[in-house]
Amino acid sequence: MQNPSRERVTDQSSIADVESQLPLHLRDLPQQLPNLTYRTGLVVRRGALAYGLEVFVRHRTAGRTDPAKLRSLYEGGHTIRLGNLQRVVPFLADVSRGIQQETGYSNYLHAFVTPPGRQGLLHHWDQQMAVILQIAGSKRWQLWRPMFPSPMREYQESFRVWDPGFIRRWEAMGPDLEVGLRPGQSLLLPRGWVHNPHALDSDVRSIHLTFAIRERTPVWVAEKLIGQVIEEDSFRRVILPGDLGGHRLSQHVRDVRQALVDHLAGLDVDAFAQALHRAAVSEKEYTT
Repeated sequence: MQNPSRERVTDQSSIADVESQLPLHLRDLPQQLPNLTYRTGLVVRRGALAYGLEVFVRHRTAGRTDPAKLRSLYEGGHTIRLGNLQRVVPFLADVSRGIQQETGYSNYLHAFVTPPGRQGLLHHWDQQMAVILQIAGSKRWQLWRPMFPSPMREYQESFRVWDPGFIRRWEAMGPDLEVGLRPGQSLLLPRGWVHNPHALDSDVRSIHLTFAIRERTPVWVAEKLIGQVIEEDSFRRVILPGDLGGHRLSQHVRDVRQALVDHLAGLDVDAFAQALHRAAVSEKEYTT
């Protein structure tokens, strides 16, 4: 099992480059909020209404981010998330592409701006590996080992398997690891690790970037293998409504299973692997 790790970024110029290229000059966010037009993906305080409709209504007017409302929420202690910055900031798009070229993992990144001494999301886990890069202020990360092995996509998402007793249990036992991040430090957070971050400084806001890294899995390979069958006529034939039940459907399942076996038996593995590599370093799966 992977463990979280922290490292000091030795090239301080790279931190300055990141900060200077961030939209709105994030280090001056409170002054920039009146000019904000980017569609913020998340506004949250102490875990409340993290993905709820009310929050989105509260910070938008006519479907667009309302800078005045957003400023009020921020000053009221809410964390602001700016989502998918690799789509809108050329510098960060280059960073995202570089990660994918080196690893074969697609990725996206968010910026989180937390008021001094406040907290956004409470205890939760994510469905992909993350690299946390602290830009300004400081943040403490309480970490617990995964409740479920290798969560991914919709499978074993926090809210799908959530038990109200989880937080009481974690707080009673205490974190397995506690990490404090300051500007220029990073944290590798494997998927599934429970985390509960807090901004530490009482007079300095915390700004960090989260690079969400989509690791490739055998599920991804299997999907690519199956995806090729669309090129064969037999897999594109219509299954009639009357066959979508009972013994007729069972027979269709047997037929398709055998067709898959035959298809995979004739696969040129080396050619497929080359195509798979090209997909790994180029395909974008943008999600929030």
